[in-house]
Amino acid sequence: MADNRRRGGSRSSNPNKGGAGRDQRARAPKRDGRDQRPRDPRPRPQERDRRERVQAPKGEFIEGRRAAAEALRTGSPVKRALVAEGSDAALAHLLDDLKKAGIPVKRVPRVQLDALSSHGAHQGIALEVGDFPYADLADVIERAGKGPALVVVLDHVTDDGNFGAIVRSAEVVGAAGVVIANKRAAGVTVGSYKTSAGAVMHLPIAQVPNIARALDELKQAGFWVGGASEHADDVCWGSPFEGRIALVMGSEGDGISRLVLEKCDFLTKLPQRGATESLNVAQAATALCFEWMRRNYGELKGGIVHE
Repeated sequence: MADNRRRGGSRSSNPNKGGAGRDQRARAPKRDGRDQRPRDPRPRPQERDRRERVQAPKGEFIEGRRAAAEALRTGSPVKRALVAEGSDAALAHLLDDLKKAGIPVKRVPRVQLDALSSHGAHQGIALEVGDFPYADLADVIERAGKGPALVVVLDHVTDDGNFGAIVRSAEVVGAAGVVIANKRAAGVTVGSYKTSAGAVMHLPIAQVPNIARALDELKQAGFWVGGASEHADDVCWGSPFEGRIALVMGSEGDGISRLVLEKCDFLTKLPQRGATESLNVAQAATALCFEWMRRNYGELKGGIVHE
């Protein structure tokens, strides 16, 4: 069969196409003395310079309407609120709540919020907060009570987005808390407030100087330590997820460190059929958290709230 497709270099018999038509479009006629060519959407050099000169306000901020509302509802320490000039009526209710809570509100140009935003989704508001109130490991153990419980232990996860997503999953399944290292590890920041959807304000997060020692304390409190590793022999469906479990997730690059691996009572992995090498740490943690909840839901206090 003959191929009737034209190659890019062939000429057209249509007088409205070809070089003359391109020249006419390039010149774009003027109407009423105005140039009708499409406006370049890129910022002009003067506007780019102005944006680059804007300094982000100093301090720790949480951004976005939902995160701000959660901070107010949970009584998080808020120093002040920065609200974009000319904000829409959707912020009116939130501004009323800020006023009732006695929190100072400062109107600022939107570009200032753009400068401090970690995800570019501040929605016209950012709250300056004090230092995050990290919990002690003893607080997490106390919250776990006596029955089935889950504690998620992060062995130097460094990405704020992964950290926030893991905290969100842990909170959703009813974990007793999350344990992180106090150095060389992601903590509660502007980014993790956002990616956790406010979950960092509902779940104890304990910073510890030594992950291996923290696992020893969890073992003394009746927890079995399970490490997530793609080199494990058993998949999670056959692993002992019943009861009190400390689930260890390793760092993005190196996985679980040797000293922490030695503290694990068992290793587990997710089953896999596809060709992709593996899930990232946040996705894997979510799947394993829900496997723990599935195994224990009959004994969990309060049962499953949402299905």
